[in-house]
Amino acid sequence: MNDADVSKQIQQMVRFIRQEAEEKANEILVSSEEEFNIEKLQLVEAEKRKIRQEYERKEKQVEVRKKIEYSMQLNASRLKVLQAQDDLVNMMKDSAGKELLKVSQDNNAYGKLLKGLIVQGLLRLKEPSVLLRCREADRGLVESVLEAAKKEYAEKAKVHSPKVTVDHSVYLPPPPSHHDTHGRFCSGGVVLASQDGKIVFENTLDARLEVIFRQKLPEIRKRLYENTAA
Repeated sequence: MNDADVSKQIQQMVRFIRQEAEEKANEILVSSEEEFNIEKLQLVEAEKRKIRQEYERKEKQVEVRKKIEYSMQLNASRLKVLQAQDDLVNMMKDSAGKELLKVSQDNNAYGKLLKGLIVQGLLRLKEPSVLLRCREADRGLVESVLEAAKKEYAEKAKVHSPKVTVDHSVYLPPPPSHHDTHGRFCSGGVVLASQDGKIVFENTLDARLEVIFRQKLPEIRKRLYENTAA
């Protein structure tokens, strides 16, 4: 083999090696591009997931805030309704209290009422000796009906007429005045107690009004709620 053949053979080997290298380089380039595209796609999908998760998180936060705000507004509305109902109940009670003051203005009717209150108190206590307190303004009227009240009690309870002492040293508070609307007052009625003071029966008009309002309050609130709902 001469030099020309050797050189030709070497050139063929070089071309073969170069072709092999180029093919390998192309394979590496294609593989790298595929890996890059796959990794890029994975990164894009990961970012999309993050964005979706963040959006869902914020959407839930918005929903939670909406629910909290709605709940707060609902509670505030309920409180306003309850407050309005309480105000109305108090107005009704105040109005009834003002009507009670008119009761004592008619001596004839008020005298009969005082007699009934005394009899009721005696029947409740069933004591042979009783201390009675009233407003100072009612003292004369109370003493005028006391004997009749004792007699009626004795007949109903089938006992001897009790001893009833009208307390002249301590009186119930007077009616409310325009000068002092926040002080202690009494719209009328009596308070009876056993002589030892262990048993006390408050049978004033204000006490009876308080008892009636406590008893009727559920019914009043129910009717107010029905009217509000309607």
